[in-house]
Amino acid sequence: MAIPGHINLNDLLVFSAVADMGGFTAAAERLNVAPAKVSLEIARLEAQLGVALFSRTTRKVALTEAGESLHQQSKPLLEQLQAAVDGLHVSPDQLTGTLRVTAPVDHAVQMLAPALARFAVLHPKLQIDLRTSDRISDLVAEGIDVAIRMGWLRDSSQRAVKLGEFQQYLVASPDYLRRAGTPQSPLDLASHDWVALTLLRTPLTWTFSSNEGEERTVHLKARMKADSASSLRALVLHGAGLTVLDQFSSAPELAAGRLVRLLPDWQAATGGLYAVFPPGRHVAPKARAFVRFYQEFLAQQQSA
Repeated sequence: MAIPGHINLNDLLVFSAVADMGGFTAAAERLNVAPAKVSLEIARLEAQLGVALFSRTTRKVALTEAGESLHQQSKPLLEQLQAAVDGLHVSPDQLTGTLRVTAPVDHAVQMLAPALARFAVLHPKLQIDLRTSDRISDLVAEGIDVAIRMGWLRDSSQRAVKLGEFQQYLVASPDYLRRAGTPQSPLDLASHDWVALTLLRTPLTWTFSSNEGEERTVHLKARMKADSASSLRALVLHGAGLTVLDQFSSAPELAAGRLVRLLPDWQAATGGLYAVFPPGRHVAPKARAFVRFYQEFLAQQQSA
């Protein structure tokens, strides 16, 4: 390897983006620059270092051995440098750039969107990109600053802040109950039509706990399935059967009488609400500031 002269720091930042995103076009989109500029800066860096950092084919871009070594050693240093710059020049009252947030569709509509709207008013120089999906996003590949996730974190190594907890309610529509009757115990659920959420690990197995500490595990049969919480709720509202919904998405329907909460003396497991940050990179001040704001927002909503 040739001894480098003055390496352009921006070239290293571009290199890190290509390595993280797995391609020049994706890195260009993340950096908001033209793909040609990314190619030019990578070529300049490779010429200065005297080695190829990426192997290129028509289908993909992959790190070479030298590129992998540079990425592993430079990425933590770049993150520390970025954190130091952020700490010096960005105050919570002067947030800039773009805050990219992802969340499940229902939660975004009911809770997150109002919070983001208020947060935007407080920080007029900040742009906000809200991305909704009931499937888990790749935070690094999509350039997400913070993900709001509900339920149980599958990876204990994730950097996350617990925002709160939520109850899960067993529900059905009045129309379904008129046709099929009202279950009186968890064991009755096996004889009812169940609407399953396929995003769950075990959508047909539920454990309910009574106020007296008893537990009942029920194995269900689903005539209908849905791959999103909003579709699941719509099916149940139209009389497709019974299901479990989180308290946020079910509250408006319960209050309006469009859904009925069943077996209130038996509780499904309590879920957690989390803010998850991307792995392997520093947490941007704008992301930290929003998470603190959202914690306060949720607390106010619960006390109202």
